[in-house]
Amino acid sequence: MLRWLAPLALVLATPALAQTPHLEGGRLIVDGKPFLIRGGELGNSSATDRAWLAPHWQRLKAMNLNTVLAPVTWEAIEPEEGKFDFSSLDWLVEDARAHDMRLVLLWFGSWKNSMSTYAPAWVKRDGKRFLRSTGKDGQPQDILSVFGKATLDADARAFAAVMKHLKAIDGDKHTVLMVQVENEMGFLPIAREHGALADAAFAKWKGSEEGFTAHHYARFANAVAEAGKREYRLPMYVNGAQARPNKLPGEYPSGGPLAHLMREWREATPSIDMLSPDIYFPNFAGIADGYVVPGNVLFVPEANEAGDPRAPANAMRIIGKHGAIGFSPFAIEQIDDKDRLGNFYAMLEQLTPSLFTAKARDGFSPTVSFEGVVDSSPQVATLGSYKMTVGFVDPWTGKDKQDAAEHGGIILWLGGEDYLVAGSGITVTFEPRVGLDFVEEGKFVDGKWVAGRKLNGDQTHQGRHVRLPPGQFGIQRVRLYRY
Repeated sequence: MLRWLAPLALVLATPALAQTPHLEGGRLIVDGKPFLIRGGELGNSSATDRAWLAPHWQRLKAMNLNTVLAPVTWEAIEPEEGKFDFSSLDWLVEDARAHDMRLVLLWFGSWKNSMSTYAPAWVKRDGKRFLRSTGKDGQPQDILSVFGKATLDADARAFAAVMKHLKAIDGDKHTVLMVQVENEMGFLPIAREHGALADAAFAKWKGSEEGFTAHHYARFANAVAEAGKREYRLPMYVNGAQARPNKLPGEYPSGGPLAHLMREWREATPSIDMLSPDIYFPNFAGIADGYVVPGNVLFVPEANEAGDPRAPANAMRIIGKHGAIGFSPFAIEQIDDKDRLGNFYAMLEQLTPSLFTAKARDGFSPTVSFEGVVDSSPQVATLGSYKMTVGFVDPWTGKDKQDAAEHGGIILWLGGEDYLVAGSGITVTFEPRVGLDFVEEGKFVDGKWVAGRKLNGDQTHQGRHVRLPPGQFGIQRVRLYRY
């Protein structure tokens, strides 16, 4: 017993700030506390020039982001084999830290969007050593083969070097929270690659071509992640480019980390912590729901570009309903309507402590089909002892002046008869025989609720509902009673 009491006491005495960011109980834990990523992903080339990116940091901070997702490329890290240049990583971490911003790093290694454009020139030019994939016609493609052992060894070695260096420069600061391994892996333009090694392996495979592709990409990603975690154990995930309806594998990146391939990926990736969807299609909710399975924490690292007016509603749904650890629109530095996302993130920042302490929570937004058809029907939930109905069509705004797909909210049950209702463009009614004891708008300042107007009369439709007007984001504190 004495042999393990001393190490246990050491662990218990370890300060929260010394803990490496990690996943625990479905949450991202940073410096000993749950952390919600209010993110934005940079464009692919935006982190290649420090001077170009410099003026954008303050703008991102003004939009109330707390995390930037930024690529780190193999070609920049290892321009010559065995000679590592970490300058692009060093300044990225330095500048993020200088602006009180966290980072999620995206490793663009052997594949980015199924292609191999971010591999170093010494890999691209040596097709004999670094195996190319082959099409059905037997012709080589400008895509690295997942069966290339030299490629795997070199990629894993470079990634391990990145993680070792990252631990040295950031292991006590925790600027970097997580790392993405590769980017949108998946095979194009057919379901699987061919060639001597691939065909021999497929001859022994019992399953579909896409399942075969998924299995081998997953094994590759896991080996890279495993090498990195031996140096620095940060949470790691892979991201999936989604398929359009009625498309065959290869018409979308075949075998990528998609919901219908969850089993193949999870069985082969013990060193990968999450499978995460990149969502650019209108049916955001349906895609996100596919990744909500036991043991897979939901994170959306790449959502339709940052100016999408539906982004806040989508974020509120996954955070409230599924406990997502974060949300991140793409091309954040190019956003035009910065105020909408910035105002939403400001509200979310205020709400975050209550998100983690609430007795229960739920998130709401209209369901949208792939074709863009919006179902604005009210949605029903039960939190605590009360049933509530959330509507997305504001009764006091002309239908031609509102888009229900942009409306959404989060409801938190604080315990007893107390609730927080946050969002934009929703009305909430309660039943049966439930009255509004009080409704007050307000905000959190330094974690404490500061009440504003007490709402009644027209603002609650004479006690019939709680309303958050469209076009703005707000929080209201509500106490109910039965009659």
